[in-house]
Amino acid sequence: MTISVDRRSLLLTACGLPLVNVRANVRAASLPMQRVTVPAPFDMPTIAVPDFRASRTFLITDFGASQGDRAATNAAIRRAIDAANAAGSGIVVVPAGIWPTGKIHLKSNVNLHLDKGATLRFSDQPSDYLPTVQTSWEGIECFNYSPLIYAFGCENIAITGKGRLEPVLDRWLIWSARPKPHMDALVALYNMAYRNVPVRERQMAVGANNLRPHLIQFNRCRNVLVEDILIDGSPFWTLHPLMCRDVVIRRVSIRAHGHNNDGVDPEMSENILIEDCQFDQGDDAISVKSGRDMDAWRLAKPCRNVVVRNCRIVNGHQLMAIGSELSAGIENVLVDDCHFIGSGKGADDHAVPINNLLFVKTNERRGGFVKNIHMTNVSATTIAGGVLAVETDVLYQWKSLLPTYVRRLTPIEGLYVSDVAVNQAKFVSSIKAEREMPVRNVRLDRIKVKRTTGAPVVTENVINLNHATNAYQ
Repeated sequence: MTISVDRRSLLLTACGLPLVNVRANVRAASLPMQRVTVPAPFDMPTIAVPDFRASRTFLITDFGASQGDRAATNAAIRRAIDAANAAGSGIVVVPAGIWPTGKIHLKSNVNLHLDKGATLRFSDQPSDYLPTVQTSWEGIECFNYSPLIYAFGCENIAITGKGRLEPVLDRWLIWSARPKPHMDALVALYNMAYRNVPVRERQMAVGANNLRPHLIQFNRCRNVLVEDILIDGSPFWTLHPLMCRDVVIRRVSIRAHGHNNDGVDPEMSENILIEDCQFDQGDDAISVKSGRDMDAWRLAKPCRNVVVRNCRIVNGHQLMAIGSELSAGIENVLVDDCHFIGSGKGADDHAVPINNLLFVKTNERRGGFVKNIHMTNVSATTIAGGVLAVETDVLYQWKSLLPTYVRRLTPIEGLYVSDVAVNQAKFVSSIKAEREMPVRNVRLDRIKVKRTTGAPVVTENVINLNHATNAYQ
């Protein structure tokens, strides 16, 4: 029996999550949990993720899935998810083969499992991602096309297996051109957030707005596991935990070379582990975020306790980006034993050369805070930027789209980078802060860069920078 509204409210309140528009899909269940302990130079809570080993399986072909019929397969996946949820817990199995589908909405206590040789091929027809759902666009909440895989207000969910997620990208690539109607839509959405228009009234899947959906978004969820899957392509951000708690992403391989194709974007979430993954991106490999401007100040959910370890990066703008959507604050981030293994030249199909290993980016509109960021045991071949970069005037296209309505600078303190080896970089560290708000307490230990093509260290408005134990030329 579905739990009551009072029980669900208590659950979400305990998570510190808003109660708006949460579907009644959370069920009382005795699903066992895996407890993951993660060493870190800060107080990192134990992460709990679901253990489905004793759960029943629900094969999508038993519910009518057909490799030649997108509508039948989509409906079969939906019915299998409903059945697994109704049973208290379950594993929805996608067997080997190519399975065309539209949107997939997960429910609590459900594991979507892709067998080896299985491919979920997602349609690029916008109508397949309607009706709209509560989601976000670059840090601003709205109702937009459903992410291709979506969960809202769920607990104990997983996507696992050796199979592939492979969206058809033709329509989304056209939309990524960002013509004037799209930019006008972004301005309209920003102004709605500025005026505190209710999120449900921010309906963006209209006209030529063309706000591309995320590939995977977990929105206000708890106890999330993503394991072993391969991802080939994404309309927008690839894997986006938004306002979540307790998330493990491991042994995932992502190749997505389009516009805004970040790999993983934890946003306003806490207790996150990303490990043993490979990223081949058209944008940042990993970008920790906490919302944009007024919306994030309203939600007031910092992103904290994020550990990234033992990952490999083939292409991407940055190995680790902090921001630029960081208005609710970011703290306690560790990157350990991660390595850029690409050529430094990018590749075909819109891949990009890596720029920085650690990049903190914000601007005068963001506010928020950044503190206690650690990077250690990292290596790279040739990078276009440096080991550490901090910029406080990163506005991209927004510089000309909108004036600054509210000016809030971002305090940044506690950046610790150690044991990094790079063959070639433009610089070792470049920190450019505002005179009114200097960056504080930066330490670089045992940084070895064999060759720098520019000034090794650039500083503007930094207090307490220690980099005495480094070797570069």
